[in-house]
Amino acid sequence: MNQKVAIYCRLSEEDRNKRSETDDSESIQNQKNMLTEHAIKNGWDIYGIYSDDDYTGADRNRPEFKRLIADAKARCFNIVLCKTQSRFTRELELVEKYIHGLFPLWGIRFVSIVDNADTANKGNKKSRQINGLINEWYLEDMSDNIKSVLESKRRQGLHIGSFALYGYKKDPERKGHLIIDFPAADVVREVFSLYDQGYGRTAIARILNERGIPNPTEYKRLCGLRYQPSKSKNSTMWRYPAISSMLSNPMYIGNMVQGRSGSISFKTKEVRPRPKSEWFIVENTHEPIIDRELWDRVQSRLAERAKPFISGTVGIFAKKVYCGECGYALRSSKNHGRYYLQCATRHIARDACGGCFIPVSALEEAVIGELNKITDEYLDRDELERSIEFAAALKERKKELTSSLAALEKNCEQLSKGVRDLYMDKVKELISESDFIALSRDVKKEINRVEDEISALQKQIRELDERIESGDDRQKIIEKYVHPEHLTRETTEALIDRITITRNPLSKKEIGINIRWKF
Repeated sequence: MNQKVAIYCRLSEEDRNKRSETDDSESIQNQKNMLTEHAIKNGWDIYGIYSDDDYTGADRNRPEFKRLIADAKARCFNIVLCKTQSRFTRELELVEKYIHGLFPLWGIRFVSIVDNADTANKGNKKSRQINGLINEWYLEDMSDNIKSVLESKRRQGLHIGSFALYGYKKDPERKGHLIIDFPAADVVREVFSLYDQGYGRTAIARILNERGIPNPTEYKRLCGLRYQPSKSKNSTMWRYPAISSMLSNPMYIGNMVQGRSGSISFKTKEVRPRPKSEWFIVENTHEPIIDRELWDRVQSRLAERAKPFISGTVGIFAKKVYCGECGYALRSSKNHGRYYLQCATRHIARDACGGCFIPVSALEEAVIGELNKITDEYLDRDELERSIEFAAALKERKKELTSSLAALEKNCEQLSKGVRDLYMDKVKELISESDFIALSRDVKKEINRVEDEISALQKQIRELDERIESGDDRQKIIEKYVHPEHLTRETTEALIDRITITRNPLSKKEIGINIRWKF
């Protein structure tokens, strides 16, 4: 039977040899030539070539990598061929999951040319695991080194972002320095001036939109920058948050402010906000757009107009209610002692949105009524049927966590075996004492990290067991809020995911309310 091979190539560095964005880089082409020649030499039929250009080995969302895995699962080929194992992945977890786990189950052989990895050769599994471990260390060390370099640059006041702040552009003559982008800077000055004159943030947004001035994200795109704006309706328009953020950004008085958020770990792209104490702030790094006197007046006015959070009234639906027409969050307002939620889009441009509008009291009444209907219906159901249904969801979640736990425990066991194998190599004088100490220290560090993840998963599983044992977790949530007289912020946070408000264009009094519950 002819062997069908899938060739996978990857390049992580920015390609400088491309003639256009769609051209393959020289390095990718070299990989393809090498692998194609190897496949032909071995008499393998090439099923397809999968190529990810400008993606790191730790990126699990590589498009061609995901397509390769999908085709592998469908048994479209029986060999995966790469230049090196690290081209396929640098994560030990994925090495174990695919190369040593799923690929054998799917009848797929993994081969990499340069480092001689071949799952058909049972004798080199240890070397493949060590390669995977070394690649993971490489990722972590590279992440630490990059983080250290970036922090050093931030402390020096050098700009390291992909895009300059609206009003500035990157200095082509001096790396890390910002210079004024005059067309955008004129808009920034006008925004500060209008606010200083007494205009509100929504009013300023409306003025800019009526004059057809593109908002910051659209301006980047129009300038030819590789910036992907939001695909939501009216995403090119100025809005209240953009004006508010601009008015409070000290970058406009010449101070470099960076590091407001950061990634959780080198294995994920998820970022979280950092406390202000961890920000990198360096004064007088670039030419200011706004003079200090105007800045101080604006900051003083912003402080005066800041509204306190009123618990139990305006705040009960904060960031929960959205306009069904344009998709933006409704903002709170007060008129004659009553609180309302309304879509601000209709205030920033004519004909941009019909503008949903609802009194907070009316929405609260509607939500309580819907909640009472659900709880009444729910509590009338047969207890046994209810327990089985809800326990099933918890058990499914426990099954997922248990599977992840098993993978981590296997990983930890392999790492521990790696330490023992290193010790035997030292005894046999295959590696030096210093190499053994250095390698075993790194392996033990990885073991500690994996053990921490195992402990966290074990805790989650124990908590799920308790919830399954006690019955329906959602039953407890709902029974806690049966027939309330009023809603609280705690209630909406616990029960409501999102509320969408729609308006009947033929009758302003007819309002549609769609509630997406968390249970």
